[in-house]
Amino acid sequence: MTTSGVRVRIAPSPTGEPHVGTVYIALFNYLFAKKMGGEFILRIEDTDASRSTPEYEQKVLDALRWAGLEWSEGPDVGGPYGPYRQSDRKDMYWPYAQDLLDKGHAFRCFCTPERLDKMREDQRASGKAPGYDGLCLRYSAEEVTAKMDAGEASVVRMKIPTEGSCDFNDGVYGDVSIPWNSVDMQVLIKADGMPTYHMANVIDDHLMKITHVARGEEWLASVPKHILLYRYFGWTEPKFMHLSLMRNADKSKLSKRKNPTSISYYSALGYLPEALMNFLGLFFVQIAEGEELLSMDDLAEKFDPDNLSKAGAIFDIQKLDWLNGRWLREKLTPEEFIARTFEWASENQRLTEGLKLAQSRISKLGELPQLAGFLLGNDVGLTPASFAGLKTTPADTLEIINTVQADFEKMPEWTVESIDQELRAIADKLGKKLRVVTPPLFVAMSGSQRSLPLFDSMALLGRSVVRQRLKIAATVVSSMVGAEK
Repeated sequence: MTTSGVRVRIAPSPTGEPHVGTVYIALFNYLFAKKMGGEFILRIEDTDASRSTPEYEQKVLDALRWAGLEWSEGPDVGGPYGPYRQSDRKDMYWPYAQDLLDKGHAFRCFCTPERLDKMREDQRASGKAPGYDGLCLRYSAEEVTAKMDAGEASVVRMKIPTEGSCDFNDGVYGDVSIPWNSVDMQVLIKADGMPTYHMANVIDDHLMKITHVARGEEWLASVPKHILLYRYFGWTEPKFMHLSLMRNADKSKLSKRKNPTSISYYSALGYLPEALMNFLGLFFVQIAEGEELLSMDDLAEKFDPDNLSKAGAIFDIQKLDWLNGRWLREKLTPEEFIARTFEWASENQRLTEGLKLAQSRISKLGELPQLAGFLLGNDVGLTPASFAGLKTTPADTLEIINTVQADFEKMPEWTVESIDQELRAIADKLGKKLRVVTPPLFVAMSGSQRSLPLFDSMALLGRSVVRQRLKIAATVVSSMVGAEK
């Protein structure tokens, strides 16, 4: 049980590969709970039914566990304030929406997506910030009833004050003031009856007795909507803390379009979870030079939530590599190092399944490193020469790689069968034979035109590694296309 009454949570959405930024926010909440003698809770926010999948939810759980984080309540361990998955709580939200409607704090909106798109387009054209124009606020109760009786689709929107500002104190930014006229009339309940993030987030945090909400700074502008909902319901809002976003060295936002961001990528490349947590935890502590190597307990001891920086957390891969190397050399005994190596090579059954795939393709065991080493390697060393022997032109090769890269992002499942189906569909879309599409992908994955079966190899490498290798391949082939012009 909590000794302080402090309850914090991490609430990821299972809509893709777990992002390193999710673990960064989770680590802060975990350290905060440990420091304050509180509880760390996991909640799955899957209100986006079109993108949330059980596969991604499991990946979230696996990534957080791999990172060494433990939660006292969650969808897998239960707890007194469950369910801990929003889709399992969907029947809880409507009574609160009806309460807002009854009290005049919310209204039915019947605007079609087409009207809303046109409205925003016109607002942008006239130099205004896009936001709901309040059309449906002008309907009388009788008109609303008539539209409902006629079966017109509607959403529930919240009303926003027209004057003044929302003033609050943030645990990182201090006193913040946001004018109400800059806050949009947020949709609370979608046409399918599911709550939006904002509605479910506030209700769940209240019902789960969350005392502190620590999340990324991108949510700072949403605080007025959340505070207003707390006030409409007559509840006390939690203490908000908005952490600086993780950024690249050039201060751009860390995103999968530019960099590997998936936890599974860092796991596949052989980073130790202790080293990654050490690296992320340094953003939250003050240390002297020479004190960089810190365990989770060390981080919790040095953690000071009252001394947080608003400066961007720079994801310096060289520093991560340096820390990981120190952990490997200084923190592991030879026996532990060997055990960790076998554990890493066996992840996702890469080693055993890779050896099975290689058995029918070799004449002696010494050929194994060259044939199957790409399954364990960080980099396959792609150069223009790697693609020079292909029958496709550099422009056609680039089209294939870019199309595969984009279409793979939309795949809900990552299996040999789904990869097979997707690549056959891509071949049809490009008007090419499958045997024309696959050779550039063999090279992108393995650095060679002779390799293990492609679909199986991609499945073993994992989505995040395949994504990064396709990205590198696209860069290399782009230089070949440029050289042709």
